Amino acid sequence: MKLNIIVCVKSVVVSAPEGRVVRSPEFCELNPYDRPALEIALNLREDYGGAVTTVSMGPESSEIALIETMALGVDRSILLCDSALAGSDTLATATALGAAIKKLAPFDLVLFGIRTADSDTGQVGPQTAILLNLPLLPWAYSIEPAENEFFVERRADGFREKFALPLPAMATVHPGSIQPRAVGLYGIESAFAARKVEFWNLKELGLSPEQVGEPGSPTQVISLKRVKKVRKCKFLTGSAEEQAQDLARLFVDTGLVG
Repeated sequence: MKLNIIVCVKSVVVSAPEGRVVRSPEFCELNPYDRPALEIALNLREDYGGAVTTVSMGPESSEIALIETMALGVDRSILLCDSALAGSDTLATATALGAAIKKLAPFDLVLFGIRTADSDTGQVGPQTAILLNLPLLPWAYSIEPAENEFFVERRADGFREKFALPLPAMATVHPGSIQPRAVGLYGIESAFAARKVEFWNLKELGLSPEQVGEPGSPTQVISLKRVKKVRKCKFLTGSAEEQAQDLARLFVDTGLVG
């Protein structure tokens, strides 16, 4: 049973020099929450055969994250790159990714990380599943293919839950589900020498500028401010009863309790 698996990944900003968000290779890396999803996909391919394709959306600098996925062993990498995609919120991002996934059909499984390390919304995976009308299981811990379905296990609230999802299906992967592999020297050489990242623009996705970017985004970031952390230390004195009263008063004054 050969599997055609798509993993949606993101190049995330890990450093903001002088408080500015700069999407350039030296300040970005492959989203760490996407790595377990990628590892599950590669393991499934190794066990059952097939192919793994990574898809990302972003500026040209995002290519470096996809090159890393090729170094890890994926078969094909595609970057959705078009100036019209700039300013996309989660829904517009899901629209673009959904169009790419449709173009890559037929497929058996689509995987996302549970969230991204920069925007941290956790919305793009579920929104993409809705747009594609795919069954979705969030927080997947393990995935086992069977005839015409996947058995997916997740762990929540102290329980192990097992579900059967019909093919094709989508899952967002629990960050603690599996230990991602490291990039080897041979993988790095192969990624840079033998294979190339494909660039798809809006025309190739079959989308109009009104569907993505700021025009296709019902939500917008109005401002981005650095929060100044202030720490205070206060020693409570007196009897145990007096300390308890002072502590309760502090909770009320700081809004921790009503």
